[in-house]
Amino acid sequence: MEAFLVSSGIVALAEIGDKTQLLAFVLAAKFRKPLPIVLAIFVATVANHAFAAAVGSWLTALMGPDLLRWVLGLGFIAMAAWTLVPDQIDEDDAKLAHYGVFLTTLVAFFAAEMGDKTQVATVALAARYHNLVSVVAGTTFGMMLANVPAVYLGGRIAGKVPLKLVHGVAAAVFAVLGVLTLLGAGAGVGL
Repeated sequence: MEAFLVSSGIVALAEIGDKTQLLAFVLAAKFRKPLPIVLAIFVATVANHAFAAAVGSWLTALMGPDLLRWVLGLGFIAMAAWTLVPDQIDEDDAKLAHYGVFLTTLVAFFAAEMGDKTQVATVALAARYHNLVSVVAGTTFGMMLANVPAVYLGGRIAGKVPLKLVHGVAAAVFAVLGVLTLLGAGAGVGL
């Protein structure tokens, strides 16, 4: 349960103001069909984060516990710093093909998520918790927590979310996780 809850919280916080959330705003404004957009975000996230979690599990098997602890600890601290850097949507991410709402959203969201903070966090969380299903379910839930309101409420909430505060909280959570990992917390789960 801890893997699910931590994964959900970290990804939900990290997604606020992230380029994929900005993409969700753009797609919602362009198509004005929230249900297919939300379904496509869900499918793209499950596929992307399942791949990321598999990479995290593979890294766990590849590295010894001591090296993994250092890589994860420093990785979480790097994620803390990265979270404080505001995202902007790329022009390529905003280009929308004419293949229908669902397919356009699916492809655009999956591509935008590649190498994104939340995907990298999913790799680290899967390596940290050794529970692929809980991590993917948690990170997907966190993505949906952040993006469903973006799709349905769009411009009405965009200016009302204190992004600096949210990014600060997310960075603090990543930093605490990094420090705890470096200090050996989780040693009972193979770190």
